[in-house]
This record gives sequence, structure tokens and C-alpha cells, in this order.
Amino acid sequence: MRKTLTALSIAAAFAVSVPALAQNTGNTDNGGFFINGNVGHANVISGPNSGSDTGFAANGGYRWSLSPNFALGAEVGYNDLGNVQIKNVFNSQPVVAKDKSSLHGWTAGANAHYNLTPNWYLSGRAGLYAWRGEGMTNDPFPIDSHRSDNGYYAGAGVGYDFNRNFGLGLAYDYYHADKSNLNLSTNLLSVNAEYRF
Repeated sequence: MRKTLTALSIAAAFAVSVPALAQNTGNTDNGGFFINGNVGHANVISGPNSGSDTGFAANGGYRWSLSPNFALGAEVGYNDLGNVQIKNVFNSQPVVAKDKSSLHGWTAGANAHYNLTPNWYLSGRAGLYAWRGEGMTNDPFPIDSHRSDNGYYAGAGVGYDFNRNFGLGLAYDYYHADKSNLNLSTNLLSVNAEYRF
């Protein structure tokens, strides 16, 4: 009974707070500083490192308002795209050892925020990805290897701005990380929250 009352109290508080957040919906200036974070499903695309885990990203930057519904800016950030169990090269089963591939790095690039309506938006981002990772090479006789290099990232999203300062959305990002037969390129499908100053 106590759990039910607690759940109902939380649901009632949420139901009351969402309309309060949405009261200020008239975005006339969408430029300024922002921070955002993503948490979601990271998927390594190919080879013995293919698999999935939970990944996250955090970004910050500044956007210039180019029109009442469009802003373009610069961002920097960091991500950790999880640890994936390495597959056996011959039959795609997990290897006997507990080896895992991993990928993380820093991003620097451009982003855009376009409001379709005062609340619904589309977003896009792209830039340089300075990555560091570990995994099995795609050689005939694969070896566990550490690499770091510069790649690129690109992504798109859709979401809902509750007011001028806060929005929630869904995002898809691709991180290209491939060097010397070690391919750790990863897709991230995530939930995104952004606060604008």
C-alpha cells in the first residue's frame, strides 16, 4: 500500500510540474550557452568487437540565434560508449577470456537547433572525434590492441522544448573510430536532456 501511495504521489507531482514547465513556450531568442547529456544504447558496428552496451555523452557550448526558430553554434564534449564483450572470430560466440572492447573520447564541432513549432525541434551536430579505444583487430589472426586517433562524429535528433531553458529529446549519433585494422565505430541511440542559459 505504501509503495502504491508513493507511486501515486510521484505521478501527481509530475503531472502538476509538466504544465508549469511548459508555461513559457514563446521562444523568441534561442541563442546562448547550453549543456546537454545523453544516455542510451551504444552499438559497435562490425567485426569481433560488435555488440552493445550503455553509452553516455556530455556536451556544452554556445549557439547564435540566426532567426526566431533557428540557432547554430559550437560544442565540445566527452563520451564513453561502453564496454562490449569481444566475440570469437570463428563463430561469433564470446571468447573464453573476459576481454571487452571499449571506446571513449572528446568531441569538438558544430550543432544546430531548429524549432518546427515553439515546442517541437530538430537538432543536428557534427565534428571532430578524438578517440581512444581497445579491442580485437580485424586481421586473419586478431590481437587485442589499444589505439587512439582523430575521427569524426555526426548526429541528428528530435525533441520537445518545455520552455526556453529546458528540452528533452531522442538522438542518434555515429562515432567513427577506425585505425590500423581496429574498427570501433559506434552508433549511439539515446535520450537527451538539454539546459539552456
